[in-house]
Amino acid sequence: MIEYRLVRSTRRTLGLEVTSDLEVVVRAPLRLPQREIDRFVQQHEGWIAQKLAVQQRRRENAVDWWVTPEQEQALRAQAKAYLPGRVAHYAAWMGVTPTGFKVTGAKKRLGSCSGKNSLCFSWRVMLYPPEAIDYVVVHELAHIRHHDHSRDFWACVAQVMPDYRERQALLCPDMGQD
Repeated sequence: MIEYRLVRSTRRTLGLEVTSDLEVVVRAPLRLPQREIDRFVQQHEGWIAQKLAVQQRRRENAVDWWVTPEQEQALRAQAKAYLPGRVAHYAAWMGVTPTGFKVTGAKKRLGSCSGKNSLCFSWRVMLYPPEAIDYVVVHELAHIRHHDHSRDFWACVAQVMPDYRERQALLCPDMGQD
């Protein structure tokens, strides 16, 4: 039987979660018998194993586990100095204009584009080579035209950066852009 932490509440259904700390959490209604909870966990052992493997890979591939607070501060400063120039360069090429720019501490996304076309970049993007950074910039700028990951979106990215797949492969698999 898989070891798990049980959280009981007034909810009506059972729920499963595998945290980034590799903990299995089961959420259950207050009065549900323990044997039903155990059966539920047993029925979902395959799903739990898959999610544990994904979380383990994320931990192994984390690019910033070694960054000290001083290094983080330096990477933030580097991002604030470097990224606006890259954004301006590619925005002019693509004929788009972001409404804002911000450097954040996001852990799961290297970049994002809001519905109002404001761009955010995690300071963690500076841990990657320039080719990968440029890909993240182009990816987010393409969202100004296409707020999805449709065929048109990818065509827009490919028009500016035909080798975007190779650049994308330089990124840690669990770090995304949106």
